[in-house]
Amino acid sequence: MTDALTFLQTRRSTPAKTLRKPVPTRPEIEALLTIAARSPDHKKLEPWRFIVLSEAALKRLGPLAESRYDALDLPADKRAKTCSQFNDGLLAVAVIASPRPSDLVPEAEQILSAGAVCLALLNGALASGWGANWLSGPMAHDRAFLETGLGLAPHEFVAGFIHIATRSATPPERPRPDVPGLTTWLEV
Repeated sequence: MTDALTFLQTRRSTPAKTLRKPVPTRPEIEALLTIAARSPDHKKLEPWRFIVLSEAALKRLGPLAESRYDALDLPADKRAKTCSQFNDGLLAVAVIASPRPSDLVPEAEQILSAGAVCLALLNGALASGWGANWLSGPMAHDRAFLETGLGLAPHEFVAGFIHIATRSATPPERPRPDVPGLTTWLEV
């Protein structure tokens, strides 16, 4: 078995709350973004883009996330978890889904491409030895947060906030899907 297959069979995301300094340097992040940009992209529309969020930028977004959380009247017991990715984050890449008008490529395919970029960035960071986690949550879809905090256009949203930093502990294993139970074989 190749090293790549072993990595894919054993990869585990790192809980964002366990990430510590140091974070990747700008050249290291640029290399990871280059990996992520190699994702499937029908007709090369590039229906996604990146916003790299430093610790200072994340901390600036924290109070906005808190105020938007309250304004949306979301469950109080989930507030800390939702807002901590901004208040406690060290470095994240917001992968922005930015579908393009196209008669040939449906918007759904373009959004799936943005998701593929998220996974490629996550796996690239993990394979490079960093701890990484793909988060989303209510702020990834809240128009006021997206437009005020990140300057997104009305048709854009966050496909994922990919947090990348140093792993402070071995990520826990978790139950995995029942692949045979989720698989149907059509042979004729």
